[in-house]
Amino acid sequence: MNHYGASRLSAMWRGLGYLLGSLLTAAVALFALPVLIVPMTARAWASWHRRRADRLLRSPCSGPVHVGTWRVLGWLCTCIVSSLAFGLVVVLCAGNAVATAITVPLWWALPAGTRAGGFAVGVPLSGWGTALTLGTAQVVIFSALTYWLVPLLARVHARMCVALLSPSAAEKLAQRVETLTETRAGAMNAHGAELRRIERDLHDGTQARLVAIAMRLGVARESLSEDPQMVARLLAEAHESTEEAMTELRAVIRTIYPPILADRGLAGALTALGTRSAIDTTLDIGGLGTITIPAAVEAVAYFTIAEALTNAAKHSQATRTTVRVAHDGDRLSIEVTDDGVGGADETLGTGIAGIRHRVLALDGTVHIHSPGGGPTTITVSLPCGS
Repeated sequence: MNHYGASRLSAMWRGLGYLLGSLLTAAVALFALPVLIVPMTARAWASWHRRRADRLLRSPCSGPVHVGTWRVLGWLCTCIVSSLAFGLVVVLCAGNAVATAITVPLWWALPAGTRAGGFAVGVPLSGWGTALTLGTAQVVIFSALTYWLVPLLARVHARMCVALLSPSAAEKLAQRVETLTETRAGAMNAHGAELRRIERDLHDGTQARLVAIAMRLGVARESLSEDPQMVARLLAEAHESTEEAMTELRAVIRTIYPPILADRGLAGALTALGTRSAIDTTLDIGGLGTITIPAAVEAVAYFTIAEALTNAAKHSQATRTTVRVAHDGDRLSIEVTDDGVGGADETLGTGIAGIRHRVLALDGTVHIHSPGGGPTTITVSLPCGS
């Protein structure tokens, strides 16, 4: 079987599972309708179906559904009707194909008048001629219908689900405003905490060393004519303390804006980051070095990729990562993929949460796709006006 046939067969099995699952859930929904019309329950039910649709369409899995209650309830009614209709078509096609394939070879052992398939459209079996011609034709026809129709119906149902549960322009705007409000508040809190950390670092480290240097130089000046050896020792200590203070200052500055970004730009900084990575890293940055990107976006992109590479090396058991960065119009897109074991959990640790916090603070988007067994893909999009 060629690649196209294998892909089509895989699509048929995925569509078959999707539509049969939808049929089953629709049947359950008919009995549990009084519970499902409760807004909170309906929204959770809708979110689960939206994730199923995203997986079938191989789209990034969305989070909770953010649409109005009436739209969710309208989707619920539509989903029940469409799932029952599409599911019954699947049962008719696949069921007839399977049932006919079973009954045709055994027609002689079945009661007289048995129909091949037995789903109302089956042909009566009265002899080997009928069984081998009409029965086989029925198997071929219904197998072909299942092969071609099931993936189509599954995609139609999934796209309908996504369309009904996708927020409108007004809802997207309201959601963005809410997200920006939360992230701005978080950014302000983080900014305040970062300023306090920098102040402590400078006060307890660099400032203390500068005070000690000033004291040594004062003593050296007073002893200049009395004890040259003491002056030499104090100057040596002051010089050593100066070097240490400069090292501490560079460390503090590096946490604010990596100097390598200022020296070599984002393209050069990412090249150095990939070279220093603990695992083999392939970097695809296209023509990134020929465009101008705002400093805030550069810093978020740099820290995002650095954190993703660190997570891959520490937690995913990966042996290889691929980093793709592209500038498309007014957006900077980042994709980091590793070949590790997957199963990344945002609630464990602060790495992914830190990435999301930095990106959302700039009104960007983050998608994490990390199924068990891998691979893990982190996709980030940042606004970056040209």
